[in-house]
Amino acid sequence: MPRNCIGETSPKENEIFLWKMDPPNKERRSPENGPGSARPCCSSLKMFLVALSFAYFAKALSGSYMKSTITQLERRFDIPSYLIGVIDGSFEIGNLLVIAFVSYFGAKLHRPKIIAVGCLLMSLGTFLIALPHFIIGRYKFETSIRSSVNSSSNLSPCPVSSGVSATVPSSTAGPSSGCEHESRLSMWIYVFLGNILRGIGETPVQPLGISYIDDHALEENAAFYIGCVQTISVIGPVFGYLLGSVCAKIYVDIGFVNMESISITPGDARWVGAWWLGYLIAGLITLLSAVPFWFLPKSLPLPERRLAKYSPERTSFIKDSPLLEHKYQADEPANFVEMAKDFLPTLRSLLGNPVYFLYLCVTIIQFNSLIGMVTYKPKYIEQHYGQSASKANFLMGVINIPAVALGMFSGGVIMKKFKLSIMGAAKFALGTSLLGYFLSLFFFAMGCENASVAGITRSYNGTESLYKEDKYLLASCNTHCDCPRTNWDPVCGENGLTYVSPCLAGCRTSHGSGMDTVFEQCSCVAAGNHTASAGQCNNRDSCHRVFPYFLALSVITSFIISLGGTPGYMLLIRCIRPQLKSLALGFHTLTTRTLAGIPAPIYFGAIIDTTCLKWGHKKCGGRGACRIYNTTAYRIAYLGLTLGLRTASFFLCFLGLVVLRPHVRRQERSTLANGGSGAAAGELQALRKEENNSCNSDQCLRSADYDPERETRL
Repeated sequence: MPRNCIGETSPKENEIFLWKMDPPNKERRSPENGPGSARPCCSSLKMFLVALSFAYFAKALSGSYMKSTITQLERRFDIPSYLIGVIDGSFEIGNLLVIAFVSYFGAKLHRPKIIAVGCLLMSLGTFLIALPHFIIGRYKFETSIRSSVNSSSNLSPCPVSSGVSATVPSSTAGPSSGCEHESRLSMWIYVFLGNILRGIGETPVQPLGISYIDDHALEENAAFYIGCVQTISVIGPVFGYLLGSVCAKIYVDIGFVNMESISITPGDARWVGAWWLGYLIAGLITLLSAVPFWFLPKSLPLPERRLAKYSPERTSFIKDSPLLEHKYQADEPANFVEMAKDFLPTLRSLLGNPVYFLYLCVTIIQFNSLIGMVTYKPKYIEQHYGQSASKANFLMGVINIPAVALGMFSGGVIMKKFKLSIMGAAKFALGTSLLGYFLSLFFFAMGCENASVAGITRSYNGTESLYKEDKYLLASCNTHCDCPRTNWDPVCGENGLTYVSPCLAGCRTSHGSGMDTVFEQCSCVAAGNHTASAGQCNNRDSCHRVFPYFLALSVITSFIISLGGTPGYMLLIRCIRPQLKSLALGFHTLTTRTLAGIPAPIYFGAIIDTTCLKWGHKKCGGRGACRIYNTTAYRIAYLGLTLGLRTASFFLCFLGLVVLRPHVRRQERSTLANGGSGAAAGELQALRKEENNSCNSDQCLRSADYDPERETRL
């Protein structure tokens, strides 16, 4: 016969009740933790918060370092931008493989230990990315410059016979002997696989970590705690880009070659930094982040203040009822077959929430814009404004990323201080996004002229704009030379014009070595002594003038847009039932990474590739990495695609506000009709009815507890 769920309890339940009512500062015994192993709720939650913040820092550091090395990887493996996009998107492929199952089953298992295993996998994947450096040969670049004064006799840069060109290290007439052994085509596969492993390991950190905090923190503090974690996750990229800046200055084969023999600088399009070194450092940091999670409990007792806000009857019922324990603490281990049967109905219920569904669509579009923009922003700074990879990464780390961190933290503080409702959070996030969007339109006005390269962007007399590849590289001034047109070995003429190679500049002799080499008797240099020096000309004065304004606007827009990050994230958490929290966060991560994280770097890279004016060539034949871009076309393609996607997302944002408003109004009317405690009273009524009907299954509990009007309660 059914008993009263509040008034009558068995001796066993009384024992459980007394154990749960112990003051929070005493030692506790629980089935998960064993005697004497539990810690006070507050200190354990803070320990988890610190551990999760460090894990966020580690994964953000390695992720941002990956993005800081895209140009280094392009040059080292001689691959185009779209293939770099495939490598970058492989991280999301790893997430796609396991995230739905980790989010659903992980919520019912030991969440801290699952996060620890994920950190170990991330570390292993990061080490795997660095592996190709140790199994391939030394980096060789195209050059016709002697490495030292003591080298063999200097050949003429302009051979008049049809024999082998003087640019011996870069001869690309055809595949050389042993070409299959030297091919680097397969080496990027290790980077691809390592990034997939990183993605698999990162999967449990966000959904299980955020849901663990939200389950055990006071509701008024949850937004602040999550804001702190998200802020740390933005500080991680600061160190990631700074690490990328340091490593980009170091030559790739440092310690294995004589640096005096290196005739290129970090600003050269052929330079490759020590990309592998940063991955070893990031892997070690990620490995250390796994340690604290092994010592954290599966669940924590609820804070007394969180229970005190409910009525005395409901508080007693929550503490005593084993049926409700899964709502407020981690679920007990359950049969995997039963959990699997529940998966599809639960997912159908989640996607049936219109607010959640529209939020999902908006973030998919905006993440396409964000991921594509962030992935190629350092490269945009390099190619458009003529900065080195090291400087571009440094500026991203010390100027742009801190603005994002400050914006996300400020957004969490604003939400906590003003106690924004669900409607207020949605409006605040939309307002900041719109303001940042309109300011971003000014980036189109911050243009920069193309570098003056003879035969590519300028004619050989320096007057006509060409923007053609290879077609006009030969002119009357260099037809007497047998020049390979595939090489990229730029020299700067006295006339301020860059030539693709000393041979194409018509230079007959040279003296000096390394970066001090001077080419003489250059028939195409119609100025002064007809000489040219090694390297590209640096005469883009307008770029240097506009670049500080670009940085200032970038900081302002990043701060404004990121202000809405934390309120928007809390909207995601509060628009779904508590039982579906982990699944909702996991499915959100799954879809955004599947439909944004994977394709965005690929199609952004493919579109950027269409603006290339001069491609490098592999030693074994075939197209390699791009050497010079049409900066005007690059700017229009990069900014146009970024802002075009955000424009499309705003239409769904306004539709989301229209759908959200009636839900909030119905909730307000329900609260007034029930004397100000409608949500709590309605939930208690449903729970009492369920207990009196002796419904003990998890599915019955979800059915009785479900109230669509309560889904958007903040």
